[in-house]
Amino acid sequence: MIDPSALISSVFSSVAQIWYIIPIALIILFFKSPFGKGLLGEMLVNFAVNVRLDKQKYHLIKNVTLPIEDGTTQIDHIVVSEFGLFVIETKNMKGWIFGSENGKTWTQSIYKHKSTFQNPLHQNYKHTKTIESILGIDDSKVFSVVTFVGDSTFKMDMPKNVTKDGAFITYIKSKTEKILSKEEVKNIVSMIEAGRLSRTLKTHREHVKHVEQIVEKKVNRNLCPKCGNELVLRVAKQGVNRGNEFYGCSNYPKCRHTAQII
Repeated sequence: MIDPSALISSVFSSVAQIWYIIPIALIILFFKSPFGKGLLGEMLVNFAVNVRLDKQKYHLIKNVTLPIEDGTTQIDHIVVSEFGLFVIETKNMKGWIFGSENGKTWTQSIYKHKSTFQNPLHQNYKHTKTIESILGIDDSKVFSVVTFVGDSTFKMDMPKNVTKDGAFITYIKSKTEKILSKEEVKNIVSMIEAGRLSRTLKTHREHVKHVEQIVEKKVNRNLCPKCGNELVLRVAKQGVNRGNEFYGCSNYPKCRHTAQII
């Protein structure tokens, strides 16, 4: 006959030996989520800035949410120095990355799966212009920087301000001409801190809601004008445009409407 107390003791003993697996699994799942990936990417950038840039010369301001005319805009990192302001956009992605400086969208390729995302330089353009407007500063003193972290590979030549892993530090350090005085740097840091929205969960939720509304509007515009179905990204397999991307109706072959990527 099985002794119940011995069985219970054995079960609790087994659980005690593997209890640590549960929090580890939860942490792994969290950092695989879109929010977790973004947070991890920002943490890596924070670490690189704090370790590789002289804190006496470079001032890091992170996770800055600023009010704009139609809502809010959120900036991952701003580094302020006598060598200028560096507005940093972080992308934690894997796979092959295809893109050009002026392209509206870039492409992420993981094996045979392809997906498009907004050109991060365009995304960061709004951030830099917001900073320039708030500070009343000339655009020659504000630098846009995009850094990719994670297991990604550029498959096209990227502009110098689009970097991988810690190379964004090298780009920042490449600016050696002093274009701001120490007093101006101090005032800029104070103005950004004073103008940012409070770092609260409510602020984050309102910003996420604003972004979702923008995405929804874009999705609604990305509909076939002939039949109303969704336009999807395709790649031409033949003809003079072979290899080029275009938008095609998801109702193909019933609907053959196509549109160029602008």
